[in-house]
Amino acid sequence: MSRVTVNSTPIIGLSIVGQLTLLSELFDEVYVPEAVYQEIVHNHAPRHYGKEELKRLVSEGVFRLYHVKNRSLVESLYGKFHAGELEVIIGAKELGAQVVVIDEHAARSLSKQFLLRPIGTIGVLILGKKNRKIAEVKPLLDILLENGFYLSQRLYREALSLAEEIP
Repeated sequence: MSRVTVNSTPIIGLSIVGQLTLLSELFDEVYVPEAVYQEIVHNHAPRHYGKEELKRLVSEGVFRLYHVKNRSLVESLYGKFHAGELEVIIGAKELGAQVVVIDEHAARSLSKQFLLRPIGTIGVLILGKKNRKIAEVKPLLDILLENGFYLSQRLYREALSLAEEIP
């Protein structure tokens, strides 16, 4: 049984490219910590990427909301990290998950200290291709870039290489 907890940036990124449900195709149980859900659903930004889709997936039971039990640990690390990042990592440990879907470098490093395996938005897309859930990664990376998603040239090339899309 594979479980993951997911942070806001991958939810937004996968939503931008129309692949948010890819998470539930790749993992048996997808958990969204309360802080992440609140950040996306109650965000007052002009673009609400992921908002309606996340609400629907949670209400249909495809994704599950998770309330972190160890609030004191979240509070003790808050400030160095965002609440959503901390709830993803601590929630994963509480749930017995081994993988966290998280993009931010510092949070990925922290997750490794908690003996978790981080995978980011790009990694999910590559995994989707390797599992024949999506045909190509490159057009999706290009859409992310067009929508202001930060992706270095090195990571872009590395992703295309891992997806076996470089001639």
